[in-house]
Amino acid sequence: MTTIAFAGKGGTGKTTISALAVRYLINAGQTPVLAVDADPNANLGDTLGVKAAITVGSAREQGFTGGRDIPGGMTKDQFVEYKIQEALAEGEGFDLLTMGRPEGAGCYCFANNIIRRYMDALAGDYRHVVMDNEAGLEHLSRRTTRKTDYLIVVSDAGVRGLRAARNVLDLADEMKIEVGEELFVLNRAGAGSAAALGPEMERLGLALAATVPEDPGLFEAEVAGRSLLELPGNSPAVSAVKPLLDRIFSGEA
Repeated sequence: MTTIAFAGKGGTGKTTISALAVRYLINAGQTPVLAVDADPNANLGDTLGVKAAITVGSAREQGFTGGRDIPGGMTKDQFVEYKIQEALAEGEGFDLLTMGRPEGAGCYCFANNIIRRYMDALAGDYRHVVMDNEAGLEHLSRRTTRKTDYLIVVSDAGVRGLRAARNVLDLADEMKIEVGEELFVLNRAGAGSAAALGPEMERLGLALAATVPEDPGLFEAEVAGRSLLELPGNSPAVSAVKPLLDRIFSGEA
């Protein structure tokens, strides 16, 4: 099993790249895939054409706050595991798990331990895991028994985006998140963007793994409310990420 996590500041298009990774794996027959939306904005489902009934955050709330309705004979941890299973939205070749927004104040240590344990076990049922993370990497840091094979940080074509990407990588190191390989992707890049930003990328120690151009098809799909899984194979964005994903998943077919 391969776990690939995407991160970056808001608005860089990391959710789009995450969806393209899911699309790649489905078309390559490397299924089932677990797509995890760990960004509080929670819009990975929109790009994949599915919607979760509840989030993991709400499952935790239902099991550990006032007004809960736990069936007789079921423990708290069994109830939370049941609700997390309910939170899985099924797609063709993949399932989506949406983490949801951070909850209010309170001690949730027991609940969080259940979630960590259950999600580690759940991930073992899939061939690959694709995680769309917030820049703060909160959910990635909560993983326990499994390392993240690839952390891909996405930036738009601007100096501020590059610096934010460097901050994400530094944060992963500070949090001692176990990562096999860190990669950097420049998204929505116009002609000459990579060359123009080359000196700043070199100064920040960002080794460019892929450059994804502006793709009108992405905008059209968003306006029409279509899943990015429906993008044609000759889409500029699809074509741009394919060599990187080929390298990551080579030998997995």
